[in-house]
Amino acid sequence: MNGAEIIKNGRAVIGIEFGSTRIKAVLIDDSHAPLATGIFDWQNELLDGIWTYSLDNVKKGLQECFADLMKNVEDKYGVKLESAAAVGISAMMHGYLAFDENDEQLVPFRTWRNTMTEEAAERLTDAFDFNIPQRWSVAHLYQAVLNKEPHIGRIAFMTTLAGYVHFLLTDEKVIGAGDASGIFPIDPSTCDYDRAMMSRFDTLTASTELKRRLSDLLPKIIQAGECAGRLTNSGALLLDPSGTFRAGVPFCPPEGDAQTGMAATNSITPKTGNVSAGTSIFSMIVLEEKLKAVHREIDIVTTPCGAPVAMVHCNSCTSDLDAWFGLFGSFLKEAGVDMPKSKLYDMLYGLAAEGVPDCDGIISYNYYAGEPVTGVRDGKPLLFRSPDSEFNIRNLARSLVYSCVAALKAGMDILTEQEHVKLERIYAHGGFFKTPVPSQNFLAAALGADVTLMQTAGEGGAWGIALLAAYMANKNVGESLETYLGGRVFADMNGSTVSPKQEDIDGLNIYMKKYISGLSTERASVSE
Repeated sequence: MNGAEIIKNGRAVIGIEFGSTRIKAVLIDDSHAPLATGIFDWQNELLDGIWTYSLDNVKKGLQECFADLMKNVEDKYGVKLESAAAVGISAMMHGYLAFDENDEQLVPFRTWRNTMTEEAAERLTDAFDFNIPQRWSVAHLYQAVLNKEPHIGRIAFMTTLAGYVHFLLTDEKVIGAGDASGIFPIDPSTCDYDRAMMSRFDTLTASTELKRRLSDLLPKIIQAGECAGRLTNSGALLLDPSGTFRAGVPFCPPEGDAQTGMAATNSITPKTGNVSAGTSIFSMIVLEEKLKAVHREIDIVTTPCGAPVAMVHCNSCTSDLDAWFGLFGSFLKEAGVDMPKSKLYDMLYGLAAEGVPDCDGIISYNYYAGEPVTGVRDGKPLLFRSPDSEFNIRNLARSLVYSCVAALKAGMDILTEQEHVKLERIYAHGGFFKTPVPSQNFLAAALGADVTLMQTAGEGGAWGIALLAAYMANKNVGESLETYLGGRVFADMNGSTVSPKQEDIDGLNIYMKKYISGLSTERASVSE
């Protein structure tokens, strides 16, 4: 069948992902190739000191993104998008969405970007002997308990952004295993919430205003490949107010952006991993065995199938680089040169590749938000240089690109040097790699491993959740996700691979020594 026939017959699959700066929908065909996309750009806002998105904007973004998809389908294929074989919802992991018994939101959505739960994260890590990062949902919940926030006694349900959107469309309060692993620790033997840790949490909150057990608050985990609900009539009208798209379409379990990145790069087996880099940057390394120690810099989450994954998550990546590049662009415009953004970025990335390997003492901290990996509590971008540094555009640009991977390298060094985790295949995706030279090269130097950009790297997590939805709809009996992805999706997929260059490794190591030593000044600047 051609694309129009696949769409008309309801055989296409839809993936929708709520990223930090963009909501994207992808429609894929029987061979998992994209047929059409829809886009809605959005931004978080800082409201009373809390990074958030309004739920009204979540609904608006969902509708406008889907309307854009439907328009693009009709313009390209001459048919209307009326149904699909399956749909999947993905979103930024973690954060805090709390509701009462009537499903009314109790407090504004607290996203992954907030670093306001240090006390709770420390206490829970000690109680569980398991690293609980500040952005995890249970850390936000427990911090609200410790702060004696008035809404605590009214909580009846909490979930992630993907879980919330899935609930709006299907009326099911469920979650995928991977997204669940950013809410609360998962027991790999059961692929469910760790019951012993849940019991300890209930003991910690027994004498507080939190009246319900934790198990009564969390969404039910649905395994990859299982149906997690169907589009309701009200959900269909929310998704498409015109009434063209029909109810009844099955949904796969809602997942986090980390897990859709794993699916989109076929990195779900031990010793494989991926790095997603955009507004934030994180690595996901599938483990062969349990780590020997608890590391506050490393989160233990799971693949979509529940296998343990070491995750190094850094809150800031390209925001500061975008600000600097935007400054250069505005300067050119003032000088009478109106350069397109894509050309500007290509030029500046190219100049970064020509900078000296250690940036000649120019050190950049790209912290738009707090960075737990390096112990920085709040966001404050900072630039250091020595008086005798050669302060030119090439060295500055290289430092700005280095800063996008520096905090990640600090965490990954713990995995490779202290825990001796082996890296065989690393795949990269996200907006940071739209211009692969030198971003791909610098990441390879940071990890000391080959880094591959797949042909589909630009499709991102929306394509990844579409793959998970396709797996649910099309899998054979007993066919694992690993087999499905390896055999049906990536068997003939090509990618570009770069190996780390020794001069980049040596230069980045010199840069990192100065970067680490300068963190005390960065921390001091934040405390002022």
